[in-house]
Amino acid sequence: MLTLKQVDVYYGNIQALWQVSLEVEDGEIVAIVGSNGAGKSTILRAISGLIKPRKGSVEFDSRRMDALSPDEIVKLGVSMVPEGRELFPRLSVRENLALGSAYIERAYPRTSESLQWVHGLFPILKQRSDQLAGTLSGDEQQMPAIGRSLMSRPKLLMLDEPSLGLAPLTAAEVFKTTAKVNREGLTVLLVEQNVRQSLRMAHRAYVLENGRIVMEGPGKELITNKHVKEAYLGL
Repeated sequence: MLTLKQVDVYYGNIQALWQVSLEVEDGEIVAIVGSNGAGKSTILRAISGLIKPRKGSVEFDSRRMDALSPDEIVKLGVSMVPEGRELFPRLSVRENLALGSAYIERAYPRTSESLQWVHGLFPILKQRSDQLAGTLSGDEQQMPAIGRSLMSRPKLLMLDEPSLGLAPLTAAEVFKTTAKVNREGLTVLLVEQNVRQSLRMAHRAYVLENGRIVMEGPGKELITNKHVKEAYLGL
């Protein structure tokens, strides 16, 4: 479904990614793990069109998309839940969710159906429908952020640090929901600080260090890898 080939990314004159190549197959959960500053979020930004690779290519469903704008990429079926939620604080929860399907041909006619789907995943959002998004607690804000991305009816959902700053129970709910939508057929690319949870969930994973992919394999194998255990699991 998604292929990155030899991608280099720069911020000004500072190189952030070196020859990053990875693949995500239809129906998988693929995790990217690594320390803070390794370049994990930069990969998602390059895929979503928020930053353009200086070298290499990004393909989705066999279509080259590294020259496309972010809105064109969303319309192709790629949606990202950004780190920090990025909700519209002065709009209601319902309005934030509705924006996820606006202007997207495949999603807009199914707005009501999608809203029911999101409410089923996060029942509290139905209760909070008329509440301004900016007045939700930090934990609660992650739910409409994910829901808004799902409203676009993506083929690929990218999650950037979804558990960051969440209480353990809320984080567990987010992971549970991620696994559920994957079982329903949604492909997931996950960047997550909780390396243990990521590798447990992921069908496959990539380890990123200093902007370079240094290791890849099934999540259940990487979680037992000596280097991963020492570097990221504290074992």
